[in-house]
Amino acid sequence: MGSTIYGYIRVSTKEQCEERQLIALREFPVQDNNILMDKLRGKDFNRPQYKKLLRKLKQGDILVVKFIDRLGRSYEEILNQWRIITKEKQADIVVLDMPLLDTRQTGRDLTGTFVADLVLQILSYVAQTERENIRQRQMEGIAAARLRGVQFGRPRKPVPERFFDLKERWEKREITSRQAAKELHIAQDTFLRWVREQKN
Repeated sequence: MGSTIYGYIRVSTKEQCEERQLIALREFPVQDNNILMDKLRGKDFNRPQYKKLLRKLKQGDILVVKFIDRLGRSYEEILNQWRIITKEKQADIVVLDMPLLDTRQTGRDLTGTFVADLVLQILSYVAQTERENIRQRQMEGIAAARLRGVQFGRPRKPVPERFFDLKERWEKREITSRQAAKELHIAQDTFLRWVREQKN
């Protein structure tokens, strides 16, 4: 039995590159009946068509995608899917916008496989480093803003006058903190925090 060429497209409702991916896959060429597509909304990453594709893939088949990030949301996930497809399924992957990521060229040549794996590892490292740099810049930005007196989070509720009367009753154990909070229409934690703040 010969190998089958499959194409996979993933688009979010915000993206408009479905047509571009479709054209690229057809030019490869991938037959329309072998192109599977998932349309995802927002954070939804349940990919029924991709899961169906994995079930169909067999040794010697070829999976064609336009972009490497169609395989996953993060490079850890992409690396994992790459391993499943190339090592477990023993199928080939062709990434159209990155010619180095084409395992067909390797046959079962170890050097070519190594190059493709190395490229993926480098991409993963770069993506991870960039995420850490972004996080570091955000933390530095927040710290600098705090030094300038910028307040983060929701503005704190002002302490109402009734609080002091209820606090006194609570201290005399006439009411519980829960009852006091309920009277003020606030969370019990907020009432207790206000009590602590009054002591400082």
